[in-house]
Amino acid sequence: MDVVSETDRNPTHPTDVSVLGLGAMGSALATALLDAGRSVTVWNRTPGRATDLSGRGADAAHSAREAVLASPVIIACLLKRSSVEETLGPVAGELRGRTLVNVTTTTPNESRELAAWAAEHGIDYLDGAIMAVPSMIGSRAAQIFYSGSRAAYEALLPMLEVWATSEFHGEDAGRASLVDLAILSGMYQMFTGFFHGAAMVAAMGMSASEFAARQAPFLAAMTEELADYAKVIDGGDYTVAGQQSLEFSDLSHIVRASEEEGVDPAPIAEVQALISGQIAAGHGAEGFARLYESLANR
Repeated sequence: MDVVSETDRNPTHPTDVSVLGLGAMGSALATALLDAGRSVTVWNRTPGRATDLSGRGADAAHSAREAVLASPVIIACLLKRSSVEETLGPVAGELRGRTLVNVTTTTPNESRELAAWAAEHGIDYLDGAIMAVPSMIGSRAAQIFYSGSRAAYEALLPMLEVWATSEFHGEDAGRASLVDLAILSGMYQMFTGFFHGAAMVAAMGMSASEFAARQAPFLAAMTEELADYAKVIDGGDYTVAGQQSLEFSDLSHIVRASEEEGVDPAPIAEVQALISGQIAAGHGAEGFARLYESLANR
């Protein structure tokens, strides 16, 4: 489909939704909408990225303003918070009365600030946090958390469900981001732990692939412990019988083994520092889950 010029476009919502930002994720979101029969306008700062989507039936806009004018619902899938401001700040007037769904990765406070900005300009704001890679979009395995305007979430739910399993976390616009980043924190620290272990066994000639074959099933089994740890944390009693004590959980031998093999012990040394801090504070006989207290509300 040919690019429609800004002067030729009818400003009274010729398409259902506009997607701003056509990286891998933005393109996946637009594709899923097209496959579901939605009419879509697309725009990207770098020219040329809309070609494939235009071939699938999307209208390609020349500018962010043109894309905003094309639809009542605007999806922002950009690089970071500053990208959202740079793109949408100049078209705030055109956004008035429309719904903005921001799925750009932002911190909770950045999401709240964007929601406040939207409110000042008469824009209905919904923040989204995508728990998926682009190839998962369009499947129920993908998850997207939302927070902000409940009215927007409820009105748009049929469209949002085209992308993934949707979950609303409340009208505080920062909540979806907070849950998303907290989950990702655990994932990245798990990966870093794997990298550290792989570096340790490399000293004896074991490949990372060999190590992964041993590490993966063990980690999968250990995730079963999360629910039990959660019960202890929620109950606030780290003296409950059956817990592994902090004194027993001393990890200094892993730190020393890393150093002996010439491997940076930083990932496990940080955990040991938390353990040592709790023991020094007199909690050595309490359960390992007490490390939560070293991290919460510091």
